[in-house]
Amino acid sequence: MSYELKVLNPATEEVVASVPATTAAEVGAAVARAAKAQQAWAAAAPADRARLLRRFAVVVDEHLEELARLEVREAGHTIGNARWEAGNVRDLLDFAAGGVERLSGRQIPVAGGLDITILEPLGVIGVIAPWNFPMPIAAWGTAPALAAGNAVLLKPAETTPLTALRLAELALEAGLPEDLFQVLPGAGDVAGSALVEHPAVAKIVFTGSTRVGKSIMARCAERVKRVTLELGGKSPNIVFADSDIEAAAAATPMSFLDNSGQDCCARTRILVQRSVYDRFLELLAPAIESVVVGDPADEKTQMGPLISRVQLDRVRSYVTDELKGIRGTAPEGPGFWFPPTVLTGLAPDAPAACEEVFGPVAVVLPFEDEADAIRLANSTEYGLSGSIWTRDIGRAIRLSRAVAAGNLSVNSHSSVRYWTPFGGYKQSGLGRELGPDALTAFTETKNVFISTEA
Repeated sequence: MSYELKVLNPATEEVVASVPATTAAEVGAAVARAAKAQQAWAAAAPADRARLLRRFAVVVDEHLEELARLEVREAGHTIGNARWEAGNVRDLLDFAAGGVERLSGRQIPVAGGLDITILEPLGVIGVIAPWNFPMPIAAWGTAPALAAGNAVLLKPAETTPLTALRLAELALEAGLPEDLFQVLPGAGDVAGSALVEHPAVAKIVFTGSTRVGKSIMARCAERVKRVTLELGGKSPNIVFADSDIEAAAAATPMSFLDNSGQDCCARTRILVQRSVYDRFLELLAPAIESVVVGDPADEKTQMGPLISRVQLDRVRSYVTDELKGIRGTAPEGPGFWFPPTVLTGLAPDAPAACEEVFGPVAVVLPFEDEADAIRLANSTEYGLSGSIWTRDIGRAIRLSRAVAAGNLSVNSHSSVRYWTPFGGYKQSGLGRELGPDALTAFTETKNVFISTEA
């Protein structure tokens, strides 16, 4: 039974588009087309594949402002963030294109012959992208998979299919073969499930909740299907007394308010050494209260709305009136608005302190010493990212080794660069995306021995 996805502008609640939802049968047909296109793509000369991906990057760059404005309308992202996201797609396509001709195997010394390894594409890749960063995360899977010689079927989130559909149009405009990169908007339990369960889909790349990621992993296990999972986070922001407290406090708001807190890397557990706890809060309060929340299309806006009514209700459930803390302001009226919020006085095991809220809410917890900071930092089921603020280089190295997370920053909040690996520990995910090895994650290693004795 066919139906349409209604795409809402989160800042106004107005319907901006209606998109036909992909059925399970349509997914099957798309897989068949993709498998045929993939064979020709894999047989093409590496230089030709690289040239087309670079052309794709150029076309994206030519439409960067259009893509950014589309992201503002469908996802409520600030225009500055949306421009960065479109630029990230462009840059990742360029980066992946550079790896096509360097995707080489090895010659391994053996007796009696020659032994070589060959990196072959997997085939058809299913990429299931989230609504919080629709463009860049879609590209994280799509660009290296295409560069490695695969076809890609991209299933965007139900709430944010528009930029994905436009990217598919731009891919054809750039000259990529028809059916090589297809976008399949639809419900997760229909189009997404069909991708996961289709026997001709060789790998699933999923970004989303840990709960759904576990389900996908279990279903892929039944078919011994490869998976890359980027899941939840509850990342620490560890501030030591010997750090530049002013700089740490000034940087803290956007470490968890970027994208309205809808970021798996958000530093939502602010761990502050007890001796500077009160001073840190004094500095943090005006920084939080000054954050500009409003129309995401306004160049001055720092934080926009949440994605949906469902997400707004979820965030509200964690912040009751009796809780103490620091609160900023947000618009009233239409739109899914929630103010920047920092909660204090909570126990480390309180729901807001250990569960992923996925909104503009953080908690501040005191710690005594290094050991206590490490214990608190590692006390959740997640391990995606985090920050460490200290002037002691030895301490920075010790903490970087001790905190169980895939991406850490010292005296900053940087987490993601397309040329460095990204992924999580524990229930934050499985595998790595981005970085110099991204293409190999979409290949199979074949070993060939050629005897010289015959």
